[in-house]
Amino acid sequence: MYQFNFQPVFDNLDLLLYGAWLTVRLSLMAMILGLIVSVLGAVAKTSGIRPLRWLIDVYVEVIRNTPFLVQIFFIFFGLPAAGISMSPNVAALVALVINVGAYGTEIIRAGIESIPQGQVEAGRALGLNPVQIFRYVILKPALRNIYPSLTSQFIYLMLTSSVVSVISANDLASAGADLNAQTFASFEIYLVLTILYFLLAFGFSTMFSAIRRIFFTYPAGR
Repeated sequence: MYQFNFQPVFDNLDLLLYGAWLTVRLSLMAMILGLIVSVLGAVAKTSGIRPLRWLIDVYVEVIRNTPFLVQIFFIFFGLPAAGISMSPNVAALVALVINVGAYGTEIIRAGIESIPQGQVEAGRALGLNPVQIFRYVILKPALRNIYPSLTSQFIYLMLTSSVVSVISANDLASAGADLNAQTFASFEIYLVLTILYFLLAFGFSTMFSAIRRIFFTYPAGR
């Protein structure tokens, strides 16, 4: 019968916690940059510039219809053939940003198109300039409408980041794999990794809920 032994995990818990911190840092950077890419992509896709819309459509369809593993392999192993070399951590960040940017573009595009045209015309009537209209009349209400879908995609991004360990990028999954190679306590290590990833997902979910209450909740009485 299998004898459970969590001692190797407890002895190296600091390595796993550091890996968890690296996952959090990588995920947050990818979320912030991915949000910027998503907003720019959504604006381009809803613009009247047909070549730009076609370019964004190609980008979105290619990313959404290919595996993330293939994408990260292409960036890390394929691009050096074209003279573009990256470290594992940079390649992991670029791959995550490109991936979440494609999904986020479609989510934010749907939010922008959900804003009634009458609200835009009301903003113009109030004398708002195009930047103010986009920021206050279009973008913020759009983000409020699609916030649950967008944050769910961000949490999925954090979980997907475990794949970056295949190119030796530093994260929680990589730390677990290194520890497993040293101790061979596979069950115990990956059980702890499962718990840590669950706690990270729960932590991100709690953070996003707090952000929604602060920035996207209407004042009482409205």
